[in-house]
Amino acid sequence: MDQLNWQKSSFSEGHSDTCMEVATDPIGTPHLRESDDPHTVITTTPTALRALLRTIKTGALDRLDR
Repeated sequence: MDQLNWQKSSFSEGHSDTCMEVATDPIGTPHLRESDDPHTVITTTPTALRALLRTIKTGALDRLDR
């Protein structure tokens, strides 16, 4: 995964180490990681990532029961 071009959100605060990063590999598979734990990578599909982002934007995950 080191060969991937990881990008942080433009909403990240400065050079903080607590940012979500995203990269796609040559065949278009999305990969996600937390910048303070770069060795743990979540690999998903473009469809699943779009669904997650849509859900986040609606606020549906803002108040999860814990």
